[in-house]
Amino acid sequence: MTTEELVGRLGDPRLLVLDVRTPPEFAGAAGYPCDARGGHVPGALNLELSELLGLGDDELHERLGDPADAEVVAYCHSGQRSAIAVSRLRTAGYDARNYVGSWHEWSADDALPVES
Repeated sequence: MTTEELVGRLGDPRLLVLDVRTPPEFAGAAGYPCDARGGHVPGALNLELSELLGLGDDELHERLGDPADAEVVAYCHSGQRSAIAVSRLRTAGYDARNYVGSWHEWSADDALPVES
């Protein structure tokens, strides 16, 4: 998914935006020096990659909802952790995509909204 696609779908009830960074990264309390801003994409749900990988399919369905009800777009800092998350989500039955630009790209554009 591109930044433009994600911006256009913010608030779409069928899209679950999943941030797989650590809780401090999600909150804007930690991050990378190359990030222009801290925080997360508005409306995103935080489920750290290590926790996501430790959940079985039923547990994922309980946490994220029925795979038939939503599309998931995952992001992290640079698209690497979220690529792993997308693979796992797909095995659990989700229609999942990676936001490759991830937080590094999103945080660099001051016109894009941020929550913390």
